[in-house]
Amino acid sequence: MEYKLPVEKVIHTLKEDLPTLFEKDISYDIYTQDIYFKDPVNTFKYKFNYRIIFWTLRFHARLFFTQIYFDVHEVYQSAEDTILAKWTVRGVLRVPWKAGLLFNGYSTYKLNQDNLIYKHIDTWDRKPREILRQFWQSEGDS
Repeated sequence: MEYKLPVEKVIHTLKEDLPTLFEKDISYDIYTQDIYFKDPVNTFKYKFNYRIIFWTLRFHARLFFTQIYFDVHEVYQSAEDTILAKWTVRGVLRVPWKAGLLFNGYSTYKLNQDNLIYKHIDTWDRKPREILRQFWQSEGDS
């Protein structure tokens, strides 16, 4: 017998997981085994790789930042098979001039017939090169 996950459960899980993704691991039970992920710098498939990207985010967050936050503004169902999450990443780089990082984006999650996420596409408000450029600016510059 197939079990269809309630969309509300998926939304609730995302609302719980996303704000702390730089601190602790997320729940993987709302994703398919062959989850497809794409953002401006990465594209891959399968849950194993998806787990690695979140581990890498946490590792680099601790290594390169004194503070880093994933602020979730809203998570909602925008279509029958789509959930949108709007967010901001902000942080302070572990450099003497305390460079700040700030960019906005949104995640589009596509649901299969069982309401499991099979596709996660991240869209950022600027190019990766522009985001990296922030690392060489001090807090006063902007």
